[in-house]
Amino acid sequence: QVQLVESGGGLVQAGGSLRLSCAASGRTFGSWTMGWFRQAPGKEREFVAAISWSITTTGYADSVKGRFTISRDSANNTVYLQMNSLKPEDTAVYYCATGAVPWGVHYTPRRYDYWGQGTQVTVSS
Repeated sequence: QVQLVESGGGLVQAGGSLRLSCAASGRTFGSWTMGWFRQAPGKEREFVAAISWSITTTGYADSVKGRFTISRDSANNTVYLQMNSLKPEDTAVYYCATGAVPWGVHYTPRRYDYWGQGTQVTVSS
C-alpha cells in the first residue's frame, strides 16, 4: 500500500521560505512521477511542480517557476519542495501525489493514483 506523508507547512511572512517534504513508502517507485499540487479555499486543485522519479526531469507551474524547486532523495524515498520568495497567493493546502503518470500529463491531478493528507501553507502579507 503506497503511503505519502507531507510535512513542513506553516505560517510565514511574504518573502520568506519553507521546505515541504513528502515521505513515500509501500513500493519501489521506479519510473513513477511525484507531483506537488495545492488547493486554496474555493478554488480547484492546481499543479505546482513534478519530478520524474527515474530521470529527474522536473516541471513547474508558471506561477512558481524561479521561486520553487522540486527535488528527490532516492535513498530515503522523499521528495522536497523548496519554496522561496513566498507570496500571499501561495497560501493553500499543499499535497504530494504519485502514480505511473506519463511525463507530458504530469500537471493533471486525475492522473495521480495516490495522495498525501496535505499540509497547510499560509503566507501573510
